[in-house]
Amino acid sequence: MSESETERTTAEKGDDRLPTGAASVVAALENAGVTSAFGVQGGAIMPIYDALYQSDIQHITMAHEQGAAHAADAYGAVTGDPGVCLATSGPGATNLVTGIADADMDSEPMLALTGQVPTDMVGNDAFQEADTTGITRPVTKASYFATDADSVGDTVGEAFALARDGRQGPALVDLPKDVTQAEDVAQPGPAEGPESHDVPDEADPDEVDRAAKAIANAERPVILAGGGVIKGNASEELRQFAIDHGIPVVTTMPGVGAFDETHDLAMEMAGMHGTGYANMAITHCDVMLAVGTRFDDRLTGGIDTFAPEAEIAHVDIDPSEISKNVHADYPLVGDASTVLRQLDSALPRSPDAEGWRDRCLHWKEEYPLDYNAPDDEPLKPQFVVEAFSEATPDDTIVTTGVGQHQMWAVQYWEFTEPRTWISSHGLGTMGYGLPAAIGAKVAAPDQEVVCFDGDGSFLMTAQELSVAVREDLDITVCILNNEAVGMVRQWQDAFFEGRRMASEYPWGPDFATLAEAFGAQGLTLTDYDDVADTIQEARDYDGPSVIDCQIDPREDVYPMVPSGGANGLFALQEEHL
Repeated sequence: MSESETERTTAEKGDDRLPTGAASVVAALENAGVTSAFGVQGGAIMPIYDALYQSDIQHITMAHEQGAAHAADAYGAVTGDPGVCLATSGPGATNLVTGIADADMDSEPMLALTGQVPTDMVGNDAFQEADTTGITRPVTKASYFATDADSVGDTVGEAFALARDGRQGPALVDLPKDVTQAEDVAQPGPAEGPESHDVPDEADPDEVDRAAKAIANAERPVILAGGGVIKGNASEELRQFAIDHGIPVVTTMPGVGAFDETHDLAMEMAGMHGTGYANMAITHCDVMLAVGTRFDDRLTGGIDTFAPEAEIAHVDIDPSEISKNVHADYPLVGDASTVLRQLDSALPRSPDAEGWRDRCLHWKEEYPLDYNAPDDEPLKPQFVVEAFSEATPDDTIVTTGVGQHQMWAVQYWEFTEPRTWISSHGLGTMGYGLPAAIGAKVAAPDQEVVCFDGDGSFLMTAQELSVAVREDLDITVCILNNEAVGMVRQWQDAFFEGRRMASEYPWGPDFATLAEAFGAQGLTLTDYDDVADTIQEARDYDGPSVIDCQIDPREDVYPMVPSGGANGLFALQEEHL
């Protein structure tokens, strides 16, 4: 019997099988509109994969489970719908944990499905057993253990809806093998969240009126746009509100793209490595409308010095975030787009802030993002990022790992649209960039995807390049190679008297040759004169390209606010720290 005949016979047999728990799980995914999933096969998850064989859901086999979680995370960030990742029990599930924790910190929608040993073996230290729900409960919105084959599909649907609705985040369903192998089970209904999950919409009208009056009476108003603006699909409402009322806009790092950075009102990103003008605007504003932000320490620096003169109107869909880190004078719990419309309707007039806008423009001129690029010195990473930004369309998606390259990318790329900046913010996960680029490209196949990575970050998940080659994904990876874990090295120089312990990587591989070994295009970039042509060559290649961009190892990231410092006292060079 030929191989094709064997495949047909297998498929025909599959059509005659009784409905199983695994088939119910896959049916729940289909009911939820899932079209793609990322995962790694294994023994306990095998029944789910067997059911996927009959499904139209596209499955991307990743090289490592952590890569599957990051790809699903980025897929969710780009589409707004939960990305799905799968892994087997034991090490498969534990390998997902870093990616799940990353999604939890950044409120990214994700559904993780993990195999588990049969129910009667749970707790007996069986082969590849781990307490997956116990391990993941602190880093998920909910972690379910499936105990009943008739309800397992509905459990998966509920987890999907929970990940998607309200403040988004990851959910997990642990699937014992006996549950997924059970036959003649009930089929699931549509994906619906638990009845106890209440998602707020409109904010309290009295609080809205109070906040609107404060904004109208402000002399130095600022809008702080966080990642919740993008996840709540409120970018258009925020842009319109800011422009109609002439209010400068500062973003958090997760909020980059919520407001067009080319607009005069854009002060860009604030915080530890934010622009000097954004940090000055925060420091001197008298009313702040903060939308969809959790006021993390990388944004605020020292809480006592954050926006010291400002009344805070805080819009968030999660009531637990209100006054958690920064006291809210006007708490506005609700959906970001809805509350912005409420405020717009309640605003008695636009604030009289012409002088304030002029002052903000002056700060832009006084503290521009700038760098020196002498011809006789190695390539500056900022120059490379700017060249990429100029060469690519406005809707290009940028992913990164974590470190200096991440900061140069967010500082020197010109972001004009939401869901085009995809990075690891709260957890700060090195290695995020490449698998995230894969997830982003699957989510948006018609958009360009550029991954900026560091040599240290790239080495953590480089194996995922095999996936990009196998799936023929047209992505470009630019490794800003300074032969170091650059951000650690920068902190050692600034705060540890230059003791560079375990931060320099002079033993790294030739990344262009490594890329070619994987089957990708490998390029090396060392000279300013070659930047434009190398970028174009990478973009023209039909498939994944990797550029080993050998940058000046002495270059550091500035501006910088020391940890716990005051945003208004940012350093422009090491001597200022």
